[in-house]
Amino acid sequence: MAPDPDADRTSPDEALWEDLDRDEDPFADLDRKQRRRSRRSGMQATTLARTGAGRLLIGAVAALLAATIAGLVVLWPGSPDTQGPSQAFGGASVPATVDRAYAAPCRGLVEQECRRIAVTVDGGSDAGQASTITLGPTAVTPDVEAGAHIRVVHVDVPRGADPRQVEPYQFADYDRRGSLIWLAVGFAALVLLLARWRGLLALIGLGLSLLLVTKFLIPAILAGSSPLLVSLTGALAVMFLTLGLTSGVGAQSFAAALGIGGSLLLATLLGDAYVHIAHLNGYTGELSTVFGQSNVHVSLEGIVVAGIVIGALGVLADMAVTQASAVMALRRANPSLPPRELYRGAFVVGRDHLSATIHTLVLAYVGAALPLLLLLRSSNVAIADAFNTQDVAEPIVATLVGSIGLIAAVPLTTGLAAVLVARVPASALAAHSGHQH
Repeated sequence: MAPDPDADRTSPDEALWEDLDRDEDPFADLDRKQRRRSRRSGMQATTLARTGAGRLLIGAVAALLAATIAGLVVLWPGSPDTQGPSQAFGGASVPATVDRAYAAPCRGLVEQECRRIAVTVDGGSDAGQASTITLGPTAVTPDVEAGAHIRVVHVDVPRGADPRQVEPYQFADYDRRGSLIWLAVGFAALVLLLARWRGLLALIGLGLSLLLVTKFLIPAILAGSSPLLVSLTGALAVMFLTLGLTSGVGAQSFAAALGIGGSLLLATLLGDAYVHIAHLNGYTGELSTVFGQSNVHVSLEGIVVAGIVIGALGVLADMAVTQASAVMALRRANPSLPPRELYRGAFVVGRDHLSATIHTLVLAYVGAALPLLLLLRSSNVAIADAFNTQDVAEPIVATLVGSIGLIAAVPLTTGLAAVLVARVPASALAAHSGHQH
């Protein structure tokens, strides 16, 4: 009996299910995809280097990268001074559980009712000890219920005081550490589930960016370095990390890097100018006042500028990568398009994306300032007076400066990409795992 020629042939439906089975584990082929992506990026860079426009693009990005590395080296903070345990926010706290909450008369000249809680300390040297804490008048203290997990701070008995009259612990705050960790775990799981290995790269980039902020940006500012230079250098370093991990090495990421760098520089200079023009000295609340008193060598105005730069980085990066991606897509679709047509086609995409991104930036700052806006409204403060308040003027300046940098990123990135990419062979612009819209 002759063998069936179709016996070993897989049907399209069976092949589809086999592909789905192979993709069931998001990380099963991570190494293979990474190696393929690295080879593709290397081929793109080699092809780019063979053209004049490609060499110009690579040279400009290399110069920006060298300046960023030099800034990191020069501004990198030394070893921090060890000043013992911090007493900020009341000092170190330990976990405790609320056993009972009740009301009791307050001590003092005015007769009123106070909120008190009975707690059991869950950590530290006094673990298992029971204590009572008076929170204060019921009208101005949080309603802490029985069973709540909180943080408490040990109180030393003042010299000469009766230990029986001093409560050994003070209420610090609710214990939010566990809930924050679970939220972060859920976020990471969703990213990995939906974006798979690209999501893993995004999470790695996010982690490295936060590490750069905590190990470089914040310590360098505290060490007395210019917040303007530190924030610009740190933002550029974060940009290179993000682009390298998510977009790879190629014409798209190179063009995006130049667009982001130019837009960041514009936002930094404009923010620095308007912080002085609008007299934003940084004293916008109790925390900034305390910080200014304990760190007299740090410029609070510079910190305002640094906040503007870091806050604008995310939307600037998104817009620049989108524009570079649009130019690359048009170039691959029609290699005969001249720079002017590439610019026009990609600019339409950027213009549509721009309004939504500016809206996002504005709402982010409005959300952050919402408690203050509610307070001003409930106090019947006039709109003109509210806008003149530094607490409101600062996010307004940050929003407008970031939006101006965002607007500039569209023609800047689109123009750079169109002029340079139009002179680069289409073979050097092969699609990769970069940012897509």
